[in-house]
Amino acid sequence: MRDFHQIFDIAAERKGGAGALEEMLGDGPLSAQALAAIPEDRWLSQMTRCVFQAGFNWKVIEAKWEGFEAAFKGFDVGACAMMDDDWFDRLMADKGVVRNAPKLATVRENAAFLLELRAEGGAGAVLGGWPSGDYIGLLEMLKTRGARLGGMTGQYAMRFMGRDSFILSRDVVARLVAEGVVDKAPTSKGAMRAVQGAFDTWMDQSGRGLTQISRVLAMSV
Repeated sequence: MRDFHQIFDIAAERKGGAGALEEMLGDGPLSAQALAAIPEDRWLSQMTRCVFQAGFNWKVIEAKWEGFEAAFKGFDVGACAMMDDDWFDRLMADKGVVRNAPKLATVRENAAFLLELRAEGGAGAVLGGWPSGDYIGLLEMLKTRGARLGGMTGQYAMRFMGRDSFILSRDVVARLVAEGVVDKAPTSKGAMRAVQGAFDTWMDQSGRGLTQISRVLAMSV
C-alpha cells in the first residue's frame, strides 16, 4: 500500500498540480460542535433525500423536494415518528412526493430512530461525534438501527451533512484495489475493517480527515 503522499502526487499529476488539487478538495468537514448543533429535522430530511435518491434520478428528487418538506411537516421528528395510516394514505395520493410506499415508510422508521438517539445525546452529537477512526462502526449502526441507511445511502447522508466521511465510490474502490487493500467493492465486515485500517494509516500519515483522503483517492484514478 502506497504512502498517502504518493497517492496525493498521483492525483495532483492528474489534476494539474498540487495547488489545483488542494482547491478541488475544498474545505474539510464540519466540527463535532457544529454537527451537534444541527437540528434533528435536518438529519431526517437528509436521510430521506438519500433514501429516495438511491435508485432514482437525483434531479427528480431535487425538483420535488419542497413537496417532500411540506408533506412531512418540515420533517418534524416527533410528528413523523407518530405518522398514522391516514397520513400515510394521504402521502400515497400526494403528487408532490415520489409515491414509493416502502421508501415513504422509512421516514416514520428513521424518525423513530432519531428519537432513540435523543436519549444518547441527540442525533447531531451521536452521528457527528462518532470517531472517524471507527467510521465503519457508524455505518454499521446506521444500517442496523436505521431504515434503508446501509451501503452508499448512509455514506452519502453523512457526507452531505458535513461530517468527516469516506464514500466508497467506483473510483475510490478502484484505488483501494490498486493499493491491495481489497480485491473488489467491500461488502463484508472483514473488507470494511481493511478499508478502515487503510484510511486510519493515511490519516496518520497526512493529518487529513476521511473526507479529503476519500476525495484524493477518487481523483487519483
